[in-house]
Amino acid sequence: MTQSLSPTFCRRFGIAVLLVALADFFFYGQPAGITVLLFAILIAGAVVAVHPAALNSTRPWLKPAALLVALLPLAENVSPLSVAIAVVALVVFALSLSGRLRHGIARIAGQVALFLLAAPLRLIRDFFQWRRTVRRLGGRRIHLASIIVWVMPVTLGAVFLLLFGTANPVIEYWLSLIDLMKLLDLIQLARIVFWLFVLAGVWAFLRPCLPRLLRRPPRRLPPLAPPAAVAAPAATKSATTIEAVVFGKAAILRALIVFNALFALQTGLDAAYLWGGVALPDGLSYAAYAHRGAYPLIATALLAAGFVLAALRPGSETSSDPLIRRLVYAWVAQNIVLVISSILRLDLYIGVYALTYWRIAAFVWMGLVASGLVLIIARIALGKSNEWLLSANLATLSATLYACCFINFAAMIANFNVDHSLEMTGDGTPIDTEYLRSLGAAAMPALDRLYMHQFGNQTTCLADQMMIDDTIAEQKQWRAWSFRGWRLLQVLDKRGPLVLPPPTQPSQPSVPDR
Repeated sequence: MTQSLSPTFCRRFGIAVLLVALADFFFYGQPAGITVLLFAILIAGAVVAVHPAALNSTRPWLKPAALLVALLPLAENVSPLSVAIAVVALVVFALSLSGRLRHGIARIAGQVALFLLAAPLRLIRDFFQWRRTVRRLGGRRIHLASIIVWVMPVTLGAVFLLLFGTANPVIEYWLSLIDLMKLLDLIQLARIVFWLFVLAGVWAFLRPCLPRLLRRPPRRLPPLAPPAAVAAPAATKSATTIEAVVFGKAAILRALIVFNALFALQTGLDAAYLWGGVALPDGLSYAAYAHRGAYPLIATALLAAGFVLAALRPGSETSSDPLIRRLVYAWVAQNIVLVISSILRLDLYIGVYALTYWRIAAFVWMGLVASGLVLIIARIALGKSNEWLLSANLATLSATLYACCFINFAAMIANFNVDHSLEMTGDGTPIDTEYLRSLGAAAMPALDRLYMHQFGNQTTCLADQMMIDDTIAEQKQWRAWSFRGWRLLQVLDKRGPLVLPPPTQPSQPSVPDR
């Protein structure tokens, strides 16, 4: 690998420096928008440039098309989630073109994690490898020759440029625009740190290698010495006996019977109190009952899933027992009902205390837990491995996060809270306008509807108008453009002039778990 590094190091480093210059033009001191998508496409193009033979296949368009689909969330909106998806997609794309990508979602996820861990040090490691290679091939003479070879072209080029400037007024005007002091002012510590950060990140994609130690096969342990082999049977037999009693077939069978009974009790209580209309004990409201149980029940479902995976390991005695399998199916089904009950609990709580980011995240998390439980049943019924289960869950998680990139959660929260507020319906929770304003300009269309309902015209405070003006000015810069921002701009541009609202009573804030 060291010998192949030297001939291509300079070419790849030149591409990396060019990408750093483009990153400085796109991002430094500028708002992030469509430039993030453009830069990701440029990185993908650079990866193709350093691995041109990788696309010589029957379907050369397949990998770039898949990458473009993964980068689409950046066109919708630039957020930490869409950037994370783009980074993972670029890592997979680079590993695929370099021929290092393994098969299986779970293995690919492990490769992506190792790539991201090793990426910050990849440039430093390759630089020292290149230095050792240069010394081996010629040492300082090669370094000196590589510098001297540029002396004559640069010197004569500067002379010719000065002569052309004297002969051509246009070139003379261009040269007069060069302010060396202003160029020196651009060199700042923060900017240099930015360049180095981008250079290290870009270089990792141009040299998509995993840590060498992690690519080696596991080392086989030497056989045990004869004395240890003589003393082992007694200890092994004792440990096997304890494991057979505590985690054996009989113990698991009894545990499943007890767990099914407990979960049936919990499901029956939810059915009675939440859906059957049975009166709760004094001092306990339905909202408090719903909120108090939503998150612990999810933890219970996760613990149950871990127990099922441990109890029904592929090839174990318990996995082939028909009674245990039926009890596991019943218990996992009860866990799914439990997760659905948690979702309904949270829905009741939101009906009283409105919607927030954390409550949306809880909905998504509960849905993922429910799908994971369904996949556990599929794994047991189909006789699949735990690696298959992990890959299926990673695929579900990836699809969910990808879909979330196209949902404007800020607008969703604002619209829901306004539509179900006391001010709009005469029944419900008083609107927390301060929280809606904290969501940014995306909440302003919903607030405008609230003001229209209350006062008959669009009203807002001066701070809101300043926020809207800043959003409009930012979205009109090409670097900050996004499809979501463009849609919001069409709405904000149609707003009427600022009209201050009449004084009103301060609204009651929502509960703090945002």
